[in-house]
Amino acid sequence: MSKRDDLIAKYADDLKTKCKINPDMAFLTKVTIGCGPAIYSADSETVSASDKSELETVKSNFLVKKLGLADSPALMEAINAVVDTYGRAERNKYRAVVYYMLAKHFGKEAVYN
Repeated sequence: MSKRDDLIAKYADDLKTKCKINPDMAFLTKVTIGCGPAIYSADSETVSASDKSELETVKSNFLVKKLGLADSPALMEAINAVVDTYGRAERNKYRAVVYYMLAKHFGKEAVYN
């Protein structure tokens, strides 16, 4: 297996065990590929939920720019709901898992087709 395949398996395990979500593997693969080289860096592969500027970056770069959503308070509410689902105490919140859940939340799977 490639490094990316190993990471996708790790993300799928997080979705199943920590988030109680049965992942759509084809979609998870697309989201992971969409994250680009960020998934290979220890610093950028995770989202720091306690860092407000990090959450703002997720909102502006992913939800607004990538998914094409209009900026509104609902975006930060969705990010917080995803963080709650993942578990606030969970130290490693993988970017691909967070993006996967946000894209599913907003029904934006078509962005990756």
